[in-house]
Amino acid sequence: MTLQWTFIAVFMYCEIGLISLLLLPFISASRWQRIFRSGLINKLAGYSNIYFNVFIAILLLLFLDAIREVRKYAGPTSEVDLKHNPESEVVAHMRLFRAQRNLYIAGFALFLWFVIRRLVTLISSQAQMVAQAEASQKQAKSASEAAKKLMEEKENLSNLARADDTDVDAVKREKDLAQELMDVKDELNNARAALKKKEVDFDALKKQSEGTNKEYDRLLKEMDKLQSASDGDKKSN
Repeated sequence: MTLQWTFIAVFMYCEIGLISLLLLPFISASRWQRIFRSGLINKLAGYSNIYFNVFIAILLLLFLDAIREVRKYAGPTSEVDLKHNPESEVVAHMRLFRAQRNLYIAGFALFLWFVIRRLVTLISSQAQMVAQAEASQKQAKSASEAAKKLMEEKENLSNLARADDTDVDAVKREKDLAQELMDVKDELNNARAALKKKEVDFDALKKQSEGTNKEYDRLLKEMDKLQSASDGDKKSN
């Protein structure tokens, strides 16, 4: 295997390892978000689009070159009579096998590069939605406590107002508290509605992430089948 194909193979194995880490269930999205926001990652993130496009260009060129090699060695040849030259036939089949192997390596490396980009985006979005949901829950809890406190104060003022009907200030204060209570209730309802919306978005993102995981597992199985078929062809030849 030449140097560039060795590099692509190592790169593909690193991609598989990184995807396996991203799919570990005991590492939460919030923890991954803290890792993504670390100092070193933030420095590299400024050039992430450049790195992404450069690697896509490299992998795409190697993938197209692998396709060219497969078509070159898969087609009929007129230079050598393969039937009367067994050694040349073995060499031709060996070159075809290597071209097919390089095609699989470049293709899967290119595909996994897109998968990694998508997984990182989904994990970041999930972490942001979890943080927003927690903030909405805290806001709803604070609004509930404020509403409970105002209701108790209103009840106390109502008792004072019944004891002294001429106390105009107490009545006015009671009205003000009633208005504040209505405002707090409106704020509580808005917070609950926002929290419900975040939960719905979070469920949709979770289902999308599960679909991506299933597609990744299916592609890994196809890759194993292709590698098994390639090994079988090599042994038979």
